[in-house]
Amino acid sequence: MIKENKNQKVIVTAGGSGIGFEIAKCFLLNGADVFICDNSPSTLNDATQKCDGLKGVVADVGLTSDVEKFVSAASHEMGGIDVLVNNAGIGGPRAPLEEISYEDWNETININLNGMFYCIKNVAPIMKAQKSGTIINISTASAKVALPLRSPYVASKVGVLGLTHTVAREYGPFGIRCNAILPGLIDNDRGRRILNNHAVENNIDFEEAEQSFLKYISLRTWIDPSEVGELAVFLASPAGRNITGQQIGMDGNVEWEI
Repeated sequence: MIKENKNQKVIVTAGGSGIGFEIAKCFLLNGADVFICDNSPSTLNDATQKCDGLKGVVADVGLTSDVEKFVSAASHEMGGIDVLVNNAGIGGPRAPLEEISYEDWNETININLNGMFYCIKNVAPIMKAQKSGTIINISTASAKVALPLRSPYVASKVGVLGLTHTVAREYGPFGIRCNAILPGLIDNDRGRRILNNHAVENNIDFEEAEQSFLKYISLRTWIDPSEVGELAVFLASPAGRNITGQQIGMDGNVEWEI
């Protein structure tokens, strides 16, 4: 564990479950103050009950008014913001591009990409005023290899990479760093649900589906969500002080996806 993040003020979007919750826990274990948002009141409540010291508010990152309230509440509660982890995202529809509705496309782009813009827009003045800050955007390994039938998801996550690179250039002179993490096959309920759906669709068992995915990952490995959290902690620590504008895979090197 990196013991250099004590007293950092960290916000995590969609921090009530999944990767976001693991990221929040990792920062807490390293001595940071952590404030999260989640669009589900029950999920938020469960997370704050499970994790001593974790605080947050209900917010939908796709709504500008919710983001403004979230950032304001976090800054007021913690006395500033040092780290923003843009984790919130949705999978979007799974269908041929021509069958995707305008509404589904717009919702996916709004949550996955616009939501990150909304958050960065609102934390940037705080970080510029203190002449320091770290922004970590969660993209996906799928952004490297593309994924048929998932065009809005992939487009939004590739957009995250462009946003990350541009923010790193624009805000570097103010001491603000911005990087993207690209997770691979995550060993959680969502990851196993994806494989189970693949198994059902192809009339194979779960183990066969697992091997069909793993054979395209160089290390043949699942990724524990806590590994994404540990990478985020490192990037926000003094050890990562000269890392910015990067796309960092936490994926065992995903070569291809089916």
